[in-house]
Amino acid sequence: MNLLTASHGSYPRIGEPPEQQILRRTITECDRGGKSERDVRAAEDEMTELALREQAEAGIDVVSDGLIRWNDPISHLAGKLSGVRLNGLLRFFDTNFYFRQPVVGSPPQRTGPLILDEFKFARNGSARPVKPVLTGPYTLARHSLNEKSGPGKFEKLLMDYTEALSGEIAQLAAAGARFIQVDEPSLLSCLDGFSLVAETLRKLASQKGKAELWLTVYFGDAVPIYEKLQTLPVDVLGLDFSYNSKLIDMAAAGSAKTLCLGLLDGRNTKLEDVAIVAETIGRMLKTTRGASAYLSTSCGLEYLPRDRAFSKLKHLARIKAIVEGSEA
Repeated sequence: MNLLTASHGSYPRIGEPPEQQILRRTITECDRGGKSERDVRAAEDEMTELALREQAEAGIDVVSDGLIRWNDPISHLAGKLSGVRLNGLLRFFDTNFYFRQPVVGSPPQRTGPLILDEFKFARNGSARPVKPVLTGPYTLARHSLNEKSGPGKFEKLLMDYTEALSGEIAQLAAAGARFIQVDEPSLLSCLDGFSLVAETLRKLASQKGKAELWLTVYFGDAVPIYEKLQTLPVDVLGLDFSYNSKLIDMAAAGSAKTLCLGLLDGRNTKLEDVAIVAETIGRMLKTTRGASAYLSTSCGLEYLPRDRAFSKLKHLARIKAIVEGSEA
């Protein structure tokens, strides 16, 4: 079994040293009229390149662009679709982060790339495979205000978002993405939507080409639907193990899917005991199907100070080394 470390997705956009505050400073100066949108894009480029370097330095095998250009996981995608305008701020789950709520006045449609250009920029600047990340259609729909009325309006909105993301996935695959991740944190807080999520994933999977399609669920307890998650048309299943310790036993009993093990808490600065995590992984690898498994954090790392986020990444590589040593 080949164990690979993987970035979950997001990475802090700001750090303590002055050179890690360039994006915040540039945005502030742009708001005051002293900098342009072009200057903001250049700062985003610089911080994306730094995020890629830090992931490589930490020893991460599958990296992301850090979602540096994302103001939040909802508006960054929905705001690029026609028929959508952005409203005020709302809290994103139980975090201290906020998102601008999409207000849907007409069917949202993709009129241009959503993250394709961001993926190409990161891929061209990384010697390691870059995994593009998309917030899933179910989570987008759950966080949107739909101005349409009538029966089935949520389902129609969900399918519109699915259609838009399907086009993006097709282009990401055509551009050479080896992995494409779809985040659906809303599934664990709205379990009755499982059949809808399954329907959207069938559509998304039909466009993935040769890429591995990942589904990640977090910010909730996956134990009640662990068996059902195994039936979804995805190649890799990313799980948040920070909510219920029983999930470890369920995963260790077997998985029909390749797993991405979110065993390090992405919202807690404390570093986990490497020996305990390595032993847990060893139990899981004995029963997991597939040639590979992935080790990651429970969620993206934007919720941590940048230095602690970097420590979490290095911790992943350290744990992988212990697991590989015990298997030698």
